[in-house]
This record gives sequence, structure tokens and C-alpha cells, in this order.
Amino acid sequence: MVFGTFDVLHKGHLSFFKQARELSKNPYLIVSVARDVNVKKIKGHKPKNSERKRLAVVKSSRYVNKVVLGGLKDHIAHIIQQKPEIIALGYDQKAYTKHLGRDLTKKGLNVKIKRLKAFKPSIYKSSKIYGFKKRFI
Repeated sequence: MVFGTFDVLHKGHLSFFKQARELSKNPYLIVSVARDVNVKKIKGHKPKNSERKRLAVVKSSRYVNKVVLGGLKDHIAHIIQQKPEIIALGYDQKAYTKHLGRDLTKKGLNVKIKRLKAFKPSIYKSSKIYGFKKRFI
């Protein structure tokens, strides 16, 4: 399972999906698309595209088996519902990740958490492509 905004799908995202799939012998990739309200809270701006549009674009990727919307207020519940064996985090994902393993274990889900490598972050990073500045609130 992976998480992200995926405002405009680019080669960095596709590399992220491929790397996540490579973590398993029998890959089945679940992608959680961030809700609009949470994108604004984490990044300090609304996404260019709505959560429904972003969800539809991610669904069209050949690397993805299932796409879900993230939780509105609780980032843990929708993960528990999907029961992933592995969670793959992007090299720059910081929001909600510090105690993710501990929080999931408390809820009865033991999951491996892996941090993936960056794919040309000076080129393929949405904030660089679209000029957004990341602001944590």
C-alpha cells in the first residue's frame, strides 16, 4: 500500500508504484489518494485536481490494482480496512509517518514499512514541476 496526493501523475509517481510492487513476490498494489482537505492541511494549498479526478487517473495506471480515498479525519482506519502486508513510503513523505507502525500495531495490524528511493527528485517532484511551496500547518 502506498499513499500520496498524485495531483498530476508523473514519472516519479510511476517509479514509486513500480518500486512498491517490487517489495512483494505476489504484488497487489493498493494506492491511497489523499483527500482534498488533507492535502490543503499538509501542503498548505489545495490540489490542482479534485480527489475524484486524481483517483480516476491513478486507477488508470497499469501498476495499480486498487485505489482508495484516504480517511477524512483518521489516517489509520482506511489502512486497517485494507490490511496491507507492506506499506511503502516515499523518500519525502513525513506527514503521519513518524509513529505509523506503532499506531497500526496498536490497532492489531502488523505491517512492514519500507522507505522507497527517490526517482530524479530534482525533475519529478510535483512541487518543483508546479511551483508549489510545501508548508506544514
